Amino acid sequence: MSKQTMMWGRRLMLAAGAVAALAPLAGAQAQAFPSKPVTLIVPWPAGGSTDRHLRALSELASKHLGQQIIIENKPGGGGTLGPGTMAQTAKPDGYTISQYPLGMLRIPHMQKTAWDPLNDFTFIIGISGYTFGFTVKSDSPFKSFNDYIEAARKAPGQINDGSTGTGSSPHLLLEELAGNAKVQLNHIPFKGNADLQQALLGGHVMAQSDASGWDKFVDGGQMRLLVTFGEQRTKRWPQVPTAKELGYNVVSTSPYGLAGPKGMDPAVVKALHDAYKKAMDDPKHIELLEQLNQAMWYRNGAEYRQWAVETYAKDKALIERLGLAAK
Repeated sequence: MSKQTMMWGRRLMLAAGAVAALAPLAGAQAQAFPSKPVTLIVPWPAGGSTDRHLRALSELASKHLGQQIIIENKPGGGGTLGPGTMAQTAKPDGYTISQYPLGMLRIPHMQKTAWDPLNDFTFIIGISGYTFGFTVKSDSPFKSFNDYIEAARKAPGQINDGSTGTGSSPHLLLEELAGNAKVQLNHIPFKGNADLQQALLGGHVMAQSDASGWDKFVDGGQMRLLVTFGEQRTKRWPQVPTAKELGYNVVSTSPYGLAGPKGMDPAVVKALHDAYKKAMDDPKHIELLEQLNQAMWYRNGAEYRQWAVETYAKDKALIERLGLAAK
């Protein structure tokens, strides 16, 4: 055997040894996760129903994760600013994750985004969906949802409604309903649930379409709930009809979960998934879902991604039909 051959053989052995030495190191890093607090981006203002839900759930999950989960509110872009920024700037190490609202699968059909809703994210876990409702102030002249639609029919474009942002689920479900009812509404977007509630209570908007952050105002008598958008009437407000039973043919729950940047280590994804799954099954969380009138919507990472792929394709058709697609 020549000297050169022996030298190459030695180099190959050294290289193989280096790779073998790195493999357990990578595994150890994943096993060591998390060694510091995790940040969860909530892309809505503090105080809304999503913020309330994910704060409480993350507090439970942090006990199983062994590290604190810190909530960072980053509203804007109909719930897409927070996760979109995370996808572009955060390391895929599991220390920065975000709620992934349904708007992430809709807004890219409506405008150019700097991120891809499927390929720039690691899907971690599906958690829940909203109860959407339509409320007015308690002194509003609209006593029923049909009253509101009739007013819009008589004054096209003059009857307004607020939602948590252009392209958000509360906005699109009402646009779809208005299309079915053949009326034209004047939509006013807000950054999130908390500012929308204040605008309605302050008389700056006639009505709102939103998730159940209005619950305490409805129960407290400051607002009137005219309609909900689930398959069936809610347990909490059984006297309130659904849009479906009123003949408007719209059902929406807008499922959401958690995602991280693309390229996360599967072991890190599993640690986050398992901590949140245990938190979801906690009786305290189940009680909170009942208070928010939300249902459990568990999906593992692979199932959640598959749902996102299918929904992205399906919602493209809805947005085109509503005339909201990017030109």
